[in-house]
Amino acid sequence: MDSEVIARRIEVLRQEHGDLEAAIVALQTAPAVDQLQIARIKKRKLRLKDEISMLEDMLIPDIIA
Repeated sequence: MDSEVIARRIEVLRQEHGDLEAAIVALQTAPAVDQLQIARIKKRKLRLKDEISMLEDMLIPDIIA
């Protein structure tokens, strides 16, 4: 995969990650807190973080020690 494509994908995922964080904050401050929905969003956010880490690792060249 091309490094520019990876970098753009990381950017999109980071934006989505931030959007999910904002959604969590909004749900937590809502009068009727839906813990199940918050848990689902947190799970999705964690998957995004893992995918971002994996893609970032792809951008770092392997160093032979």
